[in-house]
Amino acid sequence: MLLIELPNEHLMTFNQYKDAKTLFAAIQTRFGGNEATKKTQKTLLKQIYENFSASSTESLDSIFNRLQKIVSQLAILGENISQEYLNLKFLRSLPSE
Repeated sequence: MLLIELPNEHLMTFNQYKDAKTLFAAIQTRFGGNEATKKTQKTLLKQIYENFSASSTESLDSIFNRLQKIVSQLAILGENISQEYLNLKFLRSLPSE
């Protein structure tokens, strides 16, 4: 299952692992990054979240999905946003139309 989710260009790199535990550890090492990288990613995602806005041509579903993706990525990095704050952010990001 883990190999199915990898992009094709990475399959040969990870094909050598015979069990899920070692494969997952190798994927985490390769794509997880170190603490400095994670801190940079978190800072960048926070900035993207704070500057989030929607265009008048975008559907509500699309706006919500984009915002939810940012929030999910922040949660993975340990930055949780309350549902109340998320709701306010969503409403404030909507175009005036």
